Amino acid sequence: MTSSIVALLCAALLSGTSARAQDLTGQAKQIAERPVVKRAFDYIEATRDPILREWIALTEINAPSGRERERAEAVRRLLESCKLDRVYYDSKGNLIAIRKGTGGGKAVVFDAHLDTVFQEGLKIKAEVRDGKVFAPGIGDDTRNVEAILASIRALDAAGIRTKADLMFVFTVEEETSFGGAKHFIAENKNRIGQYIALDGGYEGLTYGGIGINWYKHHFIGPGGHTTSKTPPYSATLPAARAIERIYALELPKDPVVHLNIGMLGGAEVVNAKAADAWFTVDLRSTDQTAIDGFERRIAAIVQEEALRFGFTVKTEDVQEKVPAAQIPGNRESFTVRMAEAVHRAMGFENVTVTPTASNNANMALLAGLTAMSTGCGPCGGDHSLGEWCYIEPFYRGIKKLILLEVALADQ
Repeated sequence: MTSSIVALLCAALLSGTSARAQDLTGQAKQIAERPVVKRAFDYIEATRDPILREWIALTEINAPSGRERERAEAVRRLLESCKLDRVYYDSKGNLIAIRKGTGGGKAVVFDAHLDTVFQEGLKIKAEVRDGKVFAPGIGDDTRNVEAILASIRALDAAGIRTKADLMFVFTVEEETSFGGAKHFIAENKNRIGQYIALDGGYEGLTYGGIGINWYKHHFIGPGGHTTSKTPPYSATLPAARAIERIYALELPKDPVVHLNIGMLGGAEVVNAKAADAWFTVDLRSTDQTAIDGFERRIAAIVQEEALRFGFTVKTEDVQEKVPAAQIPGNRESFTVRMAEAVHRAMGFENVTVTPTASNNANMALLAGLTAMSTGCGPCGGDHSLGEWCYIEPFYRGIKKLILLEVALADQ
């Protein structure tokens, strides 16, 4: 009896959720059919070649994290021809453009980050072949920087006015610390109604953020020559044993926990026993309790292996910890449901909606803001010299962004 009631209640809840999503899909389709929105879409079709050239030109300006100003200045100059109410830099170096609405609710923020993971001095030259464009940083995140620029021009060309203000933020330091987003949100939190991070993604969206913890574990000892009898061991031995044990840990699959030991280091020369051997740990999950639990288990392994061989441990955080950002009810917020509806209205059939963001949306969620993330084109090879994006779908992605801008800011 009880199980039957529970099943009926679950079915009713699912039915209600589906109905609400369907209602917003109809609304999104109606918005897409507005003559002004169709004009904006037509503008994108008419400017495909200039969009591609501009996308490539911006990508070829390398922007290592923390040194984004050259690319930011190129974006600022492009914004000068747009109908914006204000364009300015904040004290962190974020470039902010405001397109005021007619009045209605708090601002809707669209964020694309300027920085890349590549070293200073890298010469970037994009190559177009087989329907793709290849270049380091072409996707992460220059595709979305260009998508915002193209969408602003399309809004202008179509004469679209939204009720709420649109704030377009080209952020710095996303790849290293989320520092740009944290600064912007701290200064503008009371003005922000919805926060959309454009970073990755195409056919789906995220509504929650994963926790990201980075550690550097050191094994410290006296070192010595290769032939010395005391101390008997190099610090690499307890480090190696600890790594083996850590990788033997069974990781949960629901919710999933990701663990990676990416960097290793030790002695300065070949003929010396390492006095300091270290490795990094990257620990991620949507479940903060799981992250905390594995942090403790890894710390215990490190201590045990150090004590076994008479070493001490020094552990440091590689960067500030990012807690898992899961806001109860955000999945059913207007922002997330309308974003899902916009995807369906644009013809995406299998829309993925997950709580697994790892971008500036995490900072907005941690600040208690309604936030999500998506992107404007399918790409591959992120963070590699062989990074690439499909060209044709990118124009559809820009149209999706336009519809999202209008749908979220017109309530």
